[in-house]
This record gives sequence, C-alpha cells and structure tokens, in this order.
Amino acid sequence: MSNPADNETIAMPAAPVADNTPLEPQTGAAPQEVASAFEPPVVEAPQIDPAQVTDPAIAGQMAAMAAQAQAELSQAAGLQQMGDAAPGMETAIPQEAMQSEPIEAAAPPQEATAGDAAVTDTVTMAADAPEVLHEEYMAPPAEPRADDIEEDMSNIRPVPRVSVQAFCETENVANIIDRASKDRRMAKAHCLVQTGGIPAAIDYYQTATTPNLIVLETNLIGTDLLGQLQALAEVCDEGTNVMIVGHHNDVALYRELMTRGVAEYLVAPISMSELMRIINTLFVNPEADPLGQSIAFVGAKGGVGSSTVAHNVAFSISSSFSSDVILADLDLAFGTANIDFDQDPAQGIAEAVFSSDRIDDTYLDRLLAKCSDHLSLLAAPSTLDRDYDFGPDDFRQVVEIAQRGTPNVVLDLPHLWTGWSRSVLASADKIVITAVPDLANLRNTKNLLDVLSEERPNDDMPFLVLNQCNIPKRPEIAVEDFTEPLGLEPAVIIPFEPALFGQASNNGQMIAEADPKNDIATSFETLAQIVTGRREIQSKKKGGSFLSGLFKKK
Repeated sequence: MSNPADNETIAMPAAPVADNTPLEPQTGAAPQEVASAFEPPVVEAPQIDPAQVTDPAIAGQMAAMAAQAQAELSQAAGLQQMGDAAPGMETAIPQEAMQSEPIEAAAPPQEATAGDAAVTDTVTMAADAPEVLHEEYMAPPAEPRADDIEEDMSNIRPVPRVSVQAFCETENVANIIDRASKDRRMAKAHCLVQTGGIPAAIDYYQTATTPNLIVLETNLIGTDLLGQLQALAEVCDEGTNVMIVGHHNDVALYRELMTRGVAEYLVAPISMSELMRIINTLFVNPEADPLGQSIAFVGAKGGVGSSTVAHNVAFSISSSFSSDVILADLDLAFGTANIDFDQDPAQGIAEAVFSSDRIDDTYLDRLLAKCSDHLSLLAAPSTLDRDYDFGPDDFRQVVEIAQRGTPNVVLDLPHLWTGWSRSVLASADKIVITAVPDLANLRNTKNLLDVLSEERPNDDMPFLVLNQCNIPKRPEIAVEDFTEPLGLEPAVIIPFEPALFGQASNNGQMIAEADPKNDIATSFETLAQIVTGRREIQSKKKGGSFLSGLFKKK
C-alpha cells in the first residue's frame, strides 16, 4: 500500500492566511504556524522515494509531516463547508489558505485621516443617491404653503353678511380659509372651517341647516366625485351655493361640475384674495358701484397736527385729481374741520352715528356740508352738551354708507384709544400716523404699529408723516434715528412753519390755497398721491441707529 505522500513534491507546509488584525502576542486569532511577521521562502526539496529511505528516523519524520499536512487540509475543507451552510458568516480561514503560496502578514492598522473620512462620506452618500449617474439629483417641487402664496388684497371689497362653512382635507387649504375668515374684509361673514372633506359635510348636514356657501376640498374626480356630490345634494337646502377646491386641473371636470350646479371650481393651492373675490361675485350685485377706500388719520400724540394733515390731504385729493372726497371728523367734542374749512353746518357726524339704524345714502347726503365741487364735510358738532360714548361698531355703518357713494373717505380720528377708535383703524383701507420727532412719539408710534400689524396681518403697513420738524432750540431725534427702529420710511417730512399754518387756519384755508408754491403744499400733494396709490414712497438707504435696540418687540 502506498503512502498518501508518495510521488509528491516535499515542501515546507504553508501556514493559513492570517486575518486582518495586527500580529500581537495576545490576539489568539492566528494559527501557531505563524510565529512572526517574517515568513521564510518556500524551498523545494529534491524528489525522494520514501521506499529508498533506509534511515528509520528520517522515514518517520517524513510520515509525520505528511500526516500533519493531510490533517490541515481536512480541517480547512470542514470549515469551508460550514461557511457554505451559513452564508452570512465569515469563515475563519479564507479560500486562499488552501493554496501553497507565500503568506504576507497583515499590516498594522493606521489612524484615520481626513481623506479617509471624506471617502467614507462619499461612499455613504453614493449609496443613498438615485440610480441615475452623472446627474445632480433634484427633489420634486413641493406644494406651496399657505404662507408662500403672494396676496394682492388692495382691490378686495368687504364680503357681505353671509355664512360660509368649509370642509377641508389638507392643512394648507384649511389654513387659507381660516386666515381669510379673520381678515377685516370678512368681519361681517360667519365662517366655520372643519376637516373631513365631502363625507364629513354629508354627515354634518344630516341634522344641520346649510349655510349660504359650502366650500369642499376633495382629491376625487369622475364618477366618485359626482356620486359624493349627489349624496350631498340630498341633504342640502335648495339654493345653497357649493364651491369645490380640487387638486386636478381638468377642464372637462370643470365643465361637468358647472353643468351640475356647482358655483365654482378652484385648483389648490388657493389664496385669500381669490376666495374673497368669488364670495363677492356670488353675493354682491355685479351692477353695484365699486366701494370707495377709507383713509384713516391718527396722531401718535395729541397736538402733533394729524387733523391738519388729514384736512390738507383731503383737499389735495379733491382738487388735484378731481376725485370726490368725504371728510369725516370723528372728534365729536373737539373737532376742527368746520373751522379749517370755514363751515358751520347744523348737522353732521353726530346725527349719522346716533341714527345709524336708519341711515342710508339719502340721509347721509343731507348731513354733508359742501366745501368744494369734489369735497364734502361730515362735520363734528364740537360741543360738550352731551357724552360721546360709542360701541365698537357704531361708526361702521356710517363709513360703509359713505364708501358706497364716494371713492375716497378720509377719517380724521382723535388721539384716544377706545373700542370704536380701534375698530375704525382696524377696518380702514389705509392708515396715516402723524408724529413729531421726539421719544414719546417714537414709543407711541411703535405701539400703534405693533397692534395694527396684529389686527391687519394681510394689509400694508401704515404711512408715517413726520411733522413739525426742525423747531429752533428744541432737541429732537434725527429722522434716521426715529424711523430705523420702526422699520418704516416716512412718506413725507413737513418742517415747522408756524406763520404759514397760522395764516391758513385763521383764514379758513388749506396750505395749497394760502401759498400754492410752498414746498409744504407740494408735500401734501405728494402724500395725496401716495395714499391713493398714484405714487410710491422714495426709500433712502441709511445706517444703524443708536435707538434701534430700544424699541424691539419682546
């Protein structure tokens, strides 16, 4: 019987491949054959026939070496079979250990460098990137949020007294309708916003009365949408208007909904101005004349000249643009409009307010005093024979009747803070704040701006007029230092000219009548152009102010 090592090349037995751990004394991972990092080269021995070996010692040594080699090969084969049976496990001896090749010891680990970290990050990012190669990944555009939609509310008229109920499916549409319901133009409307879409509306109106307008958001189209609308029609009162907010820009769907009696179909995202226009289209007579704009003038402090500015601007609008103006003096106890225009009417704003339940266009015309071809005055009684206590909405009806027949209604408010004055300011289309450049006026102006920005979040900021500037020997705040904490450019700056204003007041004239070529007359005309939208404020670049940190909102 021949020996297994017969006719084989006798070589030094090869050690198995070491793992990637450094060769240190206590690792315990490397086989015993690997004694150091140095491995002697493989040297082939001459071919020797074991039968010819006569020395028993040498023959025994050769047999022992052959048996050891065979045992190592059997052990490696068994480990390989275990690795095949468990694919997720790493074998202790790699495939290369089966080969008789020189083995290099594993290099000791090196500290990671910035370049290694960059490579690791690149590999991680590459694993998460799209499959398209050599192209920059672009995320799909997100649907605009409610705050991202630009609003143009300048030509939106107030919504009439109607009830509106909305059933929404997405947060964006619900937020838009909720914000619109809090706008001053929808103060008369009763608005309710709920979630659930058309199914929630069907369930709700099983027991509730339907409003004037139902706004429904849905993502359905085709027969699914028409089927739900048919179910809704069975529980709605006759004459109810329905507006659909959908997510599909489909002309065929729009036409189908219109033929089935839907009032309007809008594609999300919608805007507040779009919603208000549709409501006005549904409930306001299209043949009615457009409403005029209301411009409220208020002083940051008593005696700053707000009434004088209001009267001169009203005169400039009527004379320069030949546009009708109603000037309403709301300071019933101490108003000066009748003196400034040299008028002594028997009736005025007091009769209009105290009879607001029966006021109409005809009655208002009888209360107006004619100052010029295009300027009419609703004068204050300027007497103290009664108390002038009003509710928050007592002036609302008078202002709306005035706006119905006149394109410009100038409201001269006294310097006080009550429920009705706050309501008038909040509902006005434009606001002009007059101040003089001192610290108290700066504080009061900042407080007014903060309150009005909360009351009128969808309207432009008020206009600022700096009056009585450059009074000799009076310390005052520089214009740049006054306006920088407010974040507001002055519309006009009016210098202190006591002789000119005193002469005009004593003669019952406006500045444009007393001295048409004066720069102050030009300033009032400029302000009239700004508040009527015919001109924009010229902004000036300026640096920081030493007062910029005093009036920051906390």
